[in-house]
Amino acid sequence: MTQPAQLGRYDVVAEIGRGAMGVVYRAVDPMLERTVAVKTINMALDPGEMEHYEKRFTIEARAAGGLNHPNIVIIYDIGRSGDLAYMAMEFLEGRELKELIAGNELTADRSLDIVALVADGLAYAHAHEVVHRDVKPANIMILNDGRVKITDFGIARMRTADVRTQTGVVLGSPRYLSPEQVLGKRCDARADIFSLGVILYEMVAGQAPFNGIDVNSLMFQIVNFTPPPPSSINPALPAMLDLIIAKALAKNADERYAGIAEFAADLRVCRQQGAATTAPLAPTAAPQMIPDPTDPFADTLPSSRADDRSTTIPGNGMADTPPARGLAKGFDSMAATMRLAAQTGAITDPDALAATFGVSRHDIDAMVIGADTQPPPQPLPLPLPQTAAPWSPRDRRVFRVSVTVAAAVGALIVLL
Repeated sequence: MTQPAQLGRYDVVAEIGRGAMGVVYRAVDPMLERTVAVKTINMALDPGEMEHYEKRFTIEARAAGGLNHPNIVIIYDIGRSGDLAYMAMEFLEGRELKELIAGNELTADRSLDIVALVADGLAYAHAHEVVHRDVKPANIMILNDGRVKITDFGIARMRTADVRTQTGVVLGSPRYLSPEQVLGKRCDARADIFSLGVILYEMVAGQAPFNGIDVNSLMFQIVNFTPPPPSSINPALPAMLDLIIAKALAKNADERYAGIAEFAADLRVCRQQGAATTAPLAPTAAPQMIPDPTDPFADTLPSSRADDRSTTIPGNGMADTPPARGLAKGFDSMAATMRLAAQTGAITDPDALAATFGVSRHDIDAMVIGADTQPPPQPLPLPLPQTAAPWSPRDRRVFRVSVTVAAAVGALIVLL
């Protein structure tokens, strides 16, 4: 497609990007004498559906144009020029987050800051009933002055995506889809939380939580597998971040954060408590996944992972298979749970807590009372064993205590 000299009132200067449905141009608005980015959609690609696409483009662009937030790209104008529908927006000078991740250029601290700002922008959009549905690193710009901008609002739901299912259903970028999107279910703002959780995992761990040799295996992993905790890949990360990411990546949307603003708040608490300042580890092999014991394809797993499916607890002869959904065992951290409880003021009587759950008062003092004056203890690196070790009675007791305290904290947060 040849470069147009003009789109509406905008004088086209140069092409700056190209996608599946159209091209992005750098242009000048002669009326206001400012540089803008003009994104086009070629309506002639599918004449039979041209009217449908144009109507959806207009509706979605108007919705995005109503958003006014420092972390969302500003939409100036929409229009039609021949076979091209266009959207004029602020011209951003910076780099895509995708490029920074690929170059392993981000520290853990900077990663938390960026994701918290993205969450702020998405929270604003969600409050105005606009759900992005295609949150990915390519749609997040890091400007030269350090600001963060979310792009592609409005057209994410109708733009031709990277993949299609056999039934022709349009999807978003497969690596960052939520389980409900993969399954074709109705999704809401919590889909954006999952996608942002995947991005954060990739930023701090140095590798994506879900990998597959093809689109089908990738989607299967998103729906069925729980990735290892990020700190098992990058030991410099705090245990609290494992818990935060685990909640964002819950398979069931009801088990995620109720709102993305809560996600941002927890990231900032984690940041204040001293996330690591070193860069994430370089990308390595794909993370080991915890298989679903009911997986109909379990017999096709490599023999080296056969023991992952079932281990026997000494003394009772019963199989203890790791769960495929919910939190992986590696995410469980009593210290991180106690610190979260301390931040919200949920633990007001350490003696009562120690007596009720059989936890040492000394341990509670070290984890909670000293949290305000001492930096949080760095977690030990979590190994990635080839076989899942059976849980001891102490492991089960600690897990029950963690779940009980977490539930109490969650209930208190809801009440407050």
